[in-house]
Amino acid sequence: MLYPELFRSLEQVRWNMETDIPWSQFNASQLSDEQARTIKMNAITEWSALPATEMFLRDNRNDSDFSAFMSVWFFEEQKHSLVLMEYLRRFRPELVPTEEELHNVRFEFDPAPPLETLMLHFCGEIRLNHWYRCAADWHTEPVIKHIYKTISHDEARHGGAYLRYMKKALNEFGDSARAAFAKIGVLMASARRTDKPLHPTNLHVNQSLFPNDTVQSRLPDPNWLEAWLDRQIRFDEVWEKKVVDRILHNLSLLFERSFPTVQELNRFRKEAAARLAPASASAPA
Repeated sequence: MLYPELFRSLEQVRWNMETDIPWSQFNASQLSDEQARTIKMNAITEWSALPATEMFLRDNRNDSDFSAFMSVWFFEEQKHSLVLMEYLRRFRPELVPTEEELHNVRFEFDPAPPLETLMLHFCGEIRLNHWYRCAADWHTEPVIKHIYKTISHDEARHGGAYLRYMKKALNEFGDSARAAFAKIGVLMASARRTDKPLHPTNLHVNQSLFPNDTVQSRLPDPNWLEAWLDRQIRFDEVWEKKVVDRILHNLSLLFERSFPTVQELNRFRKEAAARLAPASASAPA
C-alpha cells in the first residue's frame, strides 16, 4: 500500500496559506486587470478537482489504496483554488468567483478505463506544473508569482505520486497497463499536432452534455485557456518541448526503455497491444 508513505511525504512539504505566502509583499501597481482575470479562471479550473475526485472514487472502487490517496490529492488541489481565491479576496474582491461559477464546473464525468485515466492525470500534472511555472514568469506582481511557483511544486509532487501508482499497476496488470499508459502518453505528448491544449480539464468527458462537457467550456469565459497560453503567458514551443521531454523521460524510467521521441513510444504501444491481441482473441465470448 502506497497511501501511508505518500501521506507522510506530502505532509512533510505541505505549505501553510497564512504563513508561507508573502501577503505583505503585494504590489498593486504590478497587477493588471488582465492578469487578475486569469487568476479567477485558474481558481475556477482548480475547483474541478471536486468532480475529478468523484470520478476517481467511482471508477476505482476496487482500489482502496489509490482511493485513500485521493484524500490528499483532493485536499491539495482544492487548496490551490482556495489560495487563488484568497489572493483575489484580498486584492481584487470584485473578481472572486461566485459559488454558482464554482458549482458550474461540478458535473458528472462518464466512466472511463481507470488505467488510462490515471495516465491522463499523470500527464496533466506535468503539463500544469509547466503552465504554472510559465505563468509565474509572466506575472509581475510578487505575491502571485510566489503562489504560482508554490502550486507548481505541488503539481510536480502529485505527478510523482501518480507515477508510483503506475508502477504498482505495471506489476499487477502487465501489458494491459503498458498499452494503456503508452496510448495516453502518445496522445498527451502530441499536443503540437492538435488545435487545443491537451489537459484533462479541456477534454470531453460527458457525451450527454456535449459540447459543454469540458471543464473549460463551463467557465465564465470558455475561450480563456487558449488566450492565456498563446497570447498572455506565451506557452511556446520551448515550453511545450519541456512537457513532452518530461513525459517521455518518466515513461522511459517506468518501462525501462528509452523513448527519445513520441514515435518510439508509439512503437512500444503497438508492441504491447500486439502482445495483448492473442489473449483477447482466445477469451470466451
